[in-house]
Amino acid sequence: MRQRLSSEPDRYRGRRRVPTPPRSRYAAVVTTAFVGAGIVALGASALPDAKDVSPTVLDELKQASVTSQDAAARADNADRASRDSRSKDSAEPEVWLLPLQGYDFNSPYGVRWGKMHTGVDLVAGEGTPYVAIHDGLVTKAGWFGGYGNAVIVQHADGSEAIYGHSSAVSVKEGQQVKAGDQLGLVGQTGHAYGTHLHLEIHVKGQPIDPVPYLQERGVDIKLQVEAIYSEVAAS
Repeated sequence: MRQRLSSEPDRYRGRRRVPTPPRSRYAAVVTTAFVGAGIVALGASALPDAKDVSPTVLDELKQASVTSQDAAARADNADRASRDSRSKDSAEPEVWLLPLQGYDFNSPYGVRWGKMHTGVDLVAGEGTPYVAIHDGLVTKAGWFGGYGNAVIVQHADGSEAIYGHSSAVSVKEGQQVKAGDQLGLVGQTGHAYGTHLHLEIHVKGQPIDPVPYLQERGVDIKLQVEAIYSEVAAS
């Protein structure tokens, strides 16, 4: 190998490598920006502008929305009416009954011995159970002047039934009772002659004749007939 002499001119000396300039970051950013703007422009051109929609199309869209809401409201109203109808159909009918069985109808409503008899008397043996003619709230259970031991039941419509001359009462004041629940036993306490149940009906605080009142509700107190038993027998 030939040894290089220090005096030998350096053939590489004097040559300068010109470096390749690096890719400009600014150019890359600008290029990316142009590409992104193009994509956004293409996407925007694919979407309809609300201003470009004709009034006819807008009206059709509004009408379709209103029609849909109206149909939904009608369906909801129909469903509510159906539920209300089912609720009414499932509600139990009002029950009115005779206060007791096997009695003699005596002393009707009206003037008796020169005085107003404000109820009817149903003659039965002492100790015979009697029941509520209709659902209600017991507002009196005990001694009640000339009525002797009495029970007063107030019905939902505000009318009242008074059961007088009991030998004993079976309920307490404030108690809720149903038609047919036992209230007491027939007796002759108070101003009474013989054992019987004195029955009065008061409407708006005034006594009325129990016979037509109960007949309107399916109970004939003279014939001892109850609508509930008539319907069962007919079926």
